[in-house]
Amino acid sequence: MRAGRRFFDAFFMRATDRIGLQFLRYLVVGGIATVFDFGAFVLLVAGGTHYLLANAIAFAIGVSINYVLSVLWVFSSRAIDSKIIEFLIFVIIGIVGLGISEASIYVGVDIVHFHYTTAKLGAIACALMWNFAARKLFLFRGSSCAAQAGEQLP
Repeated sequence: MRAGRRFFDAFFMRATDRIGLQFLRYLVVGGIATVFDFGAFVLLVAGGTHYLLANAIAFAIGVSINYVLSVLWVFSSRAIDSKIIEFLIFVIIGIVGLGISEASIYVGVDIVHFHYTTAKLGAIACALMWNFAARKLFLFRGSSCAAQAGEQLP
């Protein structure tokens, strides 16, 4: 019971600069953002919006949710003091991720002839690694490696 509580506290409650734990948290946050992104995408396409425009709108919804949750829970250290500049860089990184997503979904739908929902899932996977790595590198750099090595999970 005690080990379970320590894990719960480490995963859910404590701020961390450990990249492995941050990536796990980012996957949870990304999952939540993806539900909104994918849901909006499907609803927009079903409502008659072109799939590439629907993808851009849905991506904007997802990236906004991802920013809020990333700042609140995933990344404890911030590289930029200005929240406005931080958000702008977050959005620029997201725009590159959107480019990756748009290219992936275009290839999936128009070249490989996947269903648009299947192509969207592939596009999400393609953008995930870029988004995490770029945000970690440019926005949420943690403390030194020595400090990270000293932090332990239960």
